[in-house]
Amino acid sequence: MSPQFLWYIPNQVEPGHRGDDVVEHHNSLQTLTSHARTLEEHGWGGALLGTGWGRPDTFTVATALAARTTTFQPLIAIRPGYWRPANFASAAATLDHLSGGRVLINIVSGTDDLAAYGDGEGDQAHRYARTREFLQIVRKLWTEENVTYRGEHFSVTDSTVALRPVVRGDRRHPRLYFGGASPAAEEVAATEADVQLFWGEPLDGVAERIERLRLLGDKLGREHAPLEFGLRITTVVRDTTEQAWADAEAKMARMAAGNGFGGRDRRWQTAVGQRRLLDLAARGDVLDDNLYTAPGRYGGGGAGTTWLVGSAEDVARSLRRYQALGVTHFVLSDTPYLPEIRRQGDQLLPLLRE
Repeated sequence: MSPQFLWYIPNQVEPGHRGDDVVEHHNSLQTLTSHARTLEEHGWGGALLGTGWGRPDTFTVATALAARTTTFQPLIAIRPGYWRPANFASAAATLDHLSGGRVLINIVSGTDDLAAYGDGEGDQAHRYARTREFLQIVRKLWTEENVTYRGEHFSVTDSTVALRPVVRGDRRHPRLYFGGASPAAEEVAATEADVQLFWGEPLDGVAERIERLRLLGDKLGREHAPLEFGLRITTVVRDTTEQAWADAEAKMARMAAGNGFGGRDRRWQTAVGQRRLLDLAARGDVLDDNLYTAPGRYGGGGAGTTWLVGSAEDVARSLRRYQALGVTHFVLSDTPYLPEIRRQGDQLLPLLRE
């Protein structure tokens, strides 16, 4: 398939996320719509909208942005402990129908402020077993009628989602993205997800995980189309290699001083995928020519833990190496978000589509 290029829209209550410009009404509908429309104008397919208790509700934001755009695809992050599968399947199918088939879904199973919304997801094994059932039920409700499912965590009886997702070519429903690096998470990805998202690991780590997931899918009897792979990473792109590194090092200095970047969510530090990223710094500050690992030492978390740094040509070359391994979905970002949508859309994306 042709590669998919998405961005990230900061779905945050507080301004200045990861060093973003602090502007008035940063999370107003007008501001968020300006990001989504700028993405359309500069060649992006859409954007990831993050989730977590304490953020604006992700599904509501995605719905509002879909209504104000024409091609923008919201990659909506949702949690099985926050939603029940039938409620979610109906809501997502409705939005997919209204938007003409533009919905993408990112299933998140990591820890959150569970008590705040009444979740009791228990330990990791329990959490991913529940996610597996959630994915199985949602997919059935999107593609079948009169669904009856009896699981340990979820059940539905004679359930039909009346308004169906858009069917177009091989697309039968919104694509299901999934993250996670633990053995329990990889079993769910290998059998139930459509796209496994990786953080910004070096090429050898991504190659190893792709091979393991493919073998695991064969071993466990994957019943769906072959698993696809994606990369979520920060891309620091400037006009020259030298300027990109100067800006990256200046950003890192501000992080080290605690100026405007905020701290890493401590709950993430126990996550297997996050630990893999943080451990990379022991191999060196720069891996694979331009994968900058040092930000992880100073509070960088998730996609902000490692950065690809360089000119548009440098970063395009690196992303093509991931593509050669089998990665076809890219979720990129840098701050300040809005100007970087334009810069990377105009300078980086054309090189990746050659």
